[in-house]
Amino acid sequence: MFLGSSQVRQLFLNSSIVKHLATMSTSSLPTFQHLAVTAPKEYVFHVELNRPEKLNAMNVTLFSEIKQCFDLLSDHEDCRSIVLTGAGKLFTAGLDLQAFSQTIIPQAALVDDPARKAKIYLSFIKKFQNSMSSLEKCKKPVIAAIHNGCIGAGVNIITAADIRYCTKDAYFHIKEIDVGLAPDIGVLQRLPKIVGSDSLAREITYTCKKLPAEEALSLGLVSKVFDNKEEMVERSLSLAEEIAQKSPVAVQTTKASWVYSLGRTTQEGLDHIANLNQVMLQSEDLVNSVTAVISKSPPKFSKL
Repeated sequence: MFLGSSQVRQLFLNSSIVKHLATMSTSSLPTFQHLAVTAPKEYVFHVELNRPEKLNAMNVTLFSEIKQCFDLLSDHEDCRSIVLTGAGKLFTAGLDLQAFSQTIIPQAALVDDPARKAKIYLSFIKKFQNSMSSLEKCKKPVIAAIHNGCIGAGVNIITAADIRYCTKDAYFHIKEIDVGLAPDIGVLQRLPKIVGSDSLAREITYTCKKLPAEEALSLGLVSKVFDNKEEMVERSLSLAEEIAQKSPVAVQTTKASWVYSLGRTTQEGLDHIANLNQVMLQSEDLVNSVTAVISKSPPKFSKL
């Protein structure tokens, strides 16, 4: 099949428009040292852990940038959904132990008093916790697309995402106990709720055994497994685009209720969504959605 000159010109114009929109969308974001942020589709942002030379191991800078990025995207009016991936060989090797030993430990070593040492460690623990929780607190749905190794802090960050996809060569490894640490940045709180088994969550945490992709799928840690990274990322972006075409009011309110209701009683969750929807039901998005269903045409929503 050959394209005519007018078709070629239209394809060029469309690609130029997409690139222009992507540039506009990301222009309001800062430049990150260890994150690559793009807008490959309308209202869809792609955040990539971009420290491949260190296997995307997380140092203090990367922890800080993750929080900064997701906090900004949470209120970014051109963002409705987010895909998180890792550049290079694997998703992430987890905590950068070398950086940890060269930055955090030396700071604590400067003081002798245990209370003052504890204050230094607490500051970093809270910083890292807030970094992981920024995905959960982000108003926009986050899809984590994991390939190859997802180790230590990697399991912490993906359990704070809304949806998880992985490749068939992926494995999940809660590694902290093997290096003399108790996991303290979210996985102990989130993993049992995701897999629905306190016993299993404890087993894989205490033993530090690797969880392969197929087992992760059967347990509900991920919802789909793909043959390769390219297919996974493509499908993740398509899913993000599908979500981005929905009412941002409805999607963001749904996520807010979902996160709030975890760990609370059914009645507390019902009261929360009732309080939200007494306002959100007045949104123009409801009228637009109903009109679109009746007229069998795609709805159009303003930015939020």
